[in-house]
Amino acid sequence: MSGGALWSVALAVFAGAIRGGTPFLFVSAGECLTEKSGKINLGLEGVLLMGAMSGYAISYKTGSPWVGLLAAGGAGLVLGFIHAWLAQQPKVNDIAAGIAMIIFGSGLAFFLGKPFIQPLAPQLPGWEFGAWSSNPAARSALRICPLFFVGVFVVFAMNWFFNATRWGLFVRAVGDKPDAARAMGISVWGVRTLSIMAGSCLAGVGGAYLSLFYPGSWTERVSGGQGMIAVALVIFGHWNPVQCLWASLLFGGAQALGPALQSVGVSSYYYLFNASPYILTLLVMIVTCSTRKQLAGQPGALGTGQ
Repeated sequence: MSGGALWSVALAVFAGAIRGGTPFLFVSAGECLTEKSGKINLGLEGVLLMGAMSGYAISYKTGSPWVGLLAAGGAGLVLGFIHAWLAQQPKVNDIAAGIAMIIFGSGLAFFLGKPFIQPLAPQLPGWEFGAWSSNPAARSALRICPLFFVGVFVVFAMNWFFNATRWGLFVRAVGDKPDAARAMGISVWGVRTLSIMAGSCLAGVGGAYLSLFYPGSWTERVSGGQGMIAVALVIFGHWNPVQCLWASLLFGGAQALGPALQSVGVSSYYYLFNASPYILTLLVMIVTCSTRKQLAGQPGALGTGQ
């Protein structure tokens, strides 16, 4: 492979890390907040699809992608409240509640989104960081949606929130020792409800990014299972929002590897390269998640039903 081809592949992987990693960033940050409160939300795939559909539909109806973005976040809040109420009922299993929300959210998105598969909705703008270059590939790779920078700000703000604020302490207390939190007068139901709703709102915004920027259309397969994958990203990110950022970028770059190699004429093992993000995720989990490391950072109440 020539130097120019290597440059093209590296540029495409860089672009993929940012473009493809942004929805993972929002969804994994939202799931990190949810799991820090002691609950797991497997229903984020349904939230992601509902956010993508509602953002696209409202953008088409109003002519403003920013209004569509707000609508996607609002859809996430509503689904988050439903999940929070359902998951905190007596003897309700988190996994079963999450599966139910996947079916409900995706089914509702598919039903309401049928009229919006063909129309073209206004898209979110991109910042042209590559305007200095005469290379079209470089200009395209350096066209970055402002939502990426919002997502980066969110994860660092969330890390500060967990470690330096009273409300962050409440979330961690509820997630680690809910009985002790109740004894301190903290509303476990209220903290978890707000955490799940906020996490689902972020997932809805991640869905709007898919339909309003990259790939920039609404179809029933637009999410590609990213809501489920984001749950795994939180686990090997050890429930640290900043580590979720790096994991999201890594996965986004791996996702772009197959198409990047194909663009420079490497057609052998095409399907293997397309599977590279999943292989990479598995390898990272094996290398980093020993029994001792896996427990580091895990909320004590997670998966216990408390």
